Amino acid sequence: MTAPHLRDRYLQDSINTASPAKLLTMLYDRLILDLTQGEDALISGDLAMANDKLNHAQEIILELRITLDVNAWEGAPGLANLYGFLLSELIGANIAKSPERVAACRKLLEPLRDAWREAAVAAATQS
Repeated sequence: MTAPHLRDRYLQDSINTASPAKLLTMLYDRLILDLTQGEDALISGDLAMANDKLNHAQEIILELRITLDVNAWEGAPGLANLYGFLLSELIGANIAKSPERVAACRKLLEPLRDAWREAAVAAATQS
């Protein structure tokens, strides 16, 4: 097996065996990475890379929104609205080629990622 194939297999195994809380934090980590790379690409003028990263970030936000059970807890509708806002902002940022708008979205998401990570760790220690 080649090194890239082994890496892909390891990543797929990690995803397949992860708890729902861990999967959520993995999605948030990738979302933040895409936003950071998209912002950097806009700043450097690499519009193709920026478009790819921002489109992938939008796909993750759509997945988060679709899988969110808005009846599960009282804050869920607000989170759904935030996902809708972020999606609109990222589409606008991509069209306007605005690294500032991407950065604003990233700054909104980083505390959420950190909170979900803390919740995942707490859930894992209770198991």
